[in-house]
Amino acid sequence: MKAIATVGWISAAIGLGALALALPAGAQDIYRQKISNDMSRCAPGAGPAVRVTVRGVDGSSGLVRVQSYRGTKQDWLEKGRWIYRIETPARAGTMVMCMPLPESGTYGIAVRHDKNGNGKTDLREDGGGMSNNPSINLFNLGKPSYTKTAFSVGNGVESIAIEMKYF
Repeated sequence: MKAIATVGWISAAIGLGALALALPAGAQDIYRQKISNDMSRCAPGAGPAVRVTVRGVDGSSGLVRVQSYRGTKQDWLEKGRWIYRIETPARAGTMVMCMPLPESGTYGIAVRHDKNGNGKTDLREDGGGMSNNPSINLFNLGKPSYTKTAFSVGNGVESIAIEMKYF
């Protein structure tokens, strides 16, 4: 019995190794990269990238965090499945950020305003928004389906606007 179990574990490990090798070069380490807001990555001829205009930032305290996700059920808003994260001091009103992307494809963008900068979501104070500006309420707990937030990006620079919402 032990020999069969060991063979099973070895087969599973080999299968996972083969899966990792089957992914595009560098795809294994594309998640969880913190980057700065480099607007030159959204210059004409650059890309793939998304120019994200965040409207309605309520105050200049704390941090605004913008995260990109693959536009899939497996990745959208799943812990640790964001690709790039930009964190910058909040500025009341409108903020603009450039989110580079690893390749053309389908993505979603999530924005959070951590008003007190404590790194936690405080529902009574913090705000948020997402690509395509889906409805956010207490019933979907701020997590609309990836189908409502996903958008396509080619090899150039796309522009989107996200309206912040505060409860």
